[in-house]
Amino acid sequence: MAEISIPSRFNGPPTSGNGGYSAGLVAAFIAGPARVRLHSPPPLETPLAVREVDAGVEVSFGETLVASAAAVQLDLEIPAAPDLSTARDARERFPGFERHLFPTCFVCGPGRPLKDGLELYTGPIPDSPLYACPWSPAADLLDTEGNVLSVFVWSALDCPSGFGAFGDQKRPMLLGELALEQYRPVPGDGELVVFAWPLGSEGRKFYGGAAVANADGGVLAAARATWIAVD
Repeated sequence: MAEISIPSRFNGPPTSGNGGYSAGLVAAFIAGPARVRLHSPPPLETPLAVREVDAGVEVSFGETLVASAAAVQLDLEIPAAPDLSTARDARERFPGFERHLFPTCFVCGPGRPLKDGLELYTGPIPDSPLYACPWSPAADLLDTEGNVLSVFVWSALDCPSGFGAFGDQKRPMLLGELALEQYRPVPGDGELVVFAWPLGSEGRKFYGGAAVANADGGVLAAARATWIAVD
């Protein structure tokens, strides 16, 4: 049995882990593309037990199931990536600049100190279903070869997929599941484009896709997310 712990820096809501970061920690126990389901809010600064099960792994805090993960075949139709100029323009329309449920979220919270979070402020592209923003990964997110660490790739496709899923819906939602496949290393030495799009909804569930691309439009990783509307 292994253990993981989520440092307080990587929060989503103030008292629990960012969904993408948490999912990325768990996905590290699965070889290749993975699907991570969050069953309860991941606590911060708390040892969580990871155990193998027939389908993959489960992560628990005491008797509480926090997350589960399994291998997945990601079947996702990915739109063409917007260019950097379009992504920069879309960033200016990020809905969270006016109202944000969790302003200190590690991925998309505008209320954090400069460069302390990912600063992924995805905004809508006019006359398009896409949301997008640029991303220049900070040095502390990279491995020794200068590529973004996998857990931060998972983080980066979390909140953007939410804005892609629910667009201008004015209701709080939390990540329920994230399935991700990384096709190539994500280099940290230049500006990238993160973009997202809607995949429909069913009752309280909203589905969104997200991807990160290089400046030439080459998709490096993509994800499909399920978001749950909460009261």
